[in-house]
Amino acid sequence: MKVLRRLLRKRWVLGVVFGLSLIYFLTSTLKQEERTIRDRTLLEVRDSDHRIPWKVRFNLGNSSRQITQCRNSIQGKTLLTDELGYVCERNDLLVNGCCNVNAPSSRQYICKSCLANGCCSIYEYCVSCCLQPDKQLLLERFLNRAAEGFQNLFTAVEDHFELCLAKCRTSSQSVQHENTYRNPQAKYCYGESPPELLPV
Repeated sequence: MKVLRRLLRKRWVLGVVFGLSLIYFLTSTLKQEERTIRDRTLLEVRDSDHRIPWKVRFNLGNSSRQITQCRNSIQGKTLLTDELGYVCERNDLLVNGCCNVNAPSSRQYICKSCLANGCCSIYEYCVSCCLQPDKQLLLERFLNRAAEGFQNLFTAVEDHFELCLAKCRTSSQSVQHENTYRNPQAKYCYGESPPELLPV
């Protein structure tokens, strides 16, 4: 008799624990689903309101307009790209963050090392080429077709320069088997297609 009571108590306790665990699981799953639906709704609302300001800028050498500050690609060891599309050597960068347009190394909208598919071997050239005003249509098409996985990244982008910085970084489209580049010579892409797969 004592053995039966102990067994019932244990099963009863286990049943209560199981029941409470099941209730906790169901409520947290429902709350997560509500959050996901709310986040999607916010993202859709933001997407319709979120427009990329396309900045078609004039060459500073031919313009009387003064730029006080520039953002630039920062990370390059020897080359940098500023938000006006100029690529220059690091030592030709002005204190305001812009490339010195009068320096021999400075070139605007340069696509050196870039292939026809929009993949480049040098990150700074990829950003500069992507900033060309005629690339706006290509980038708008990309944004309109961006996979849901990329939407959080690309809705955080505020303008053309930030979009080009983000787009030219290597991504999962640039690699195969998660550990090798599809094309090690042209791994920075602003175009719609991933780099061509080179035979091993």
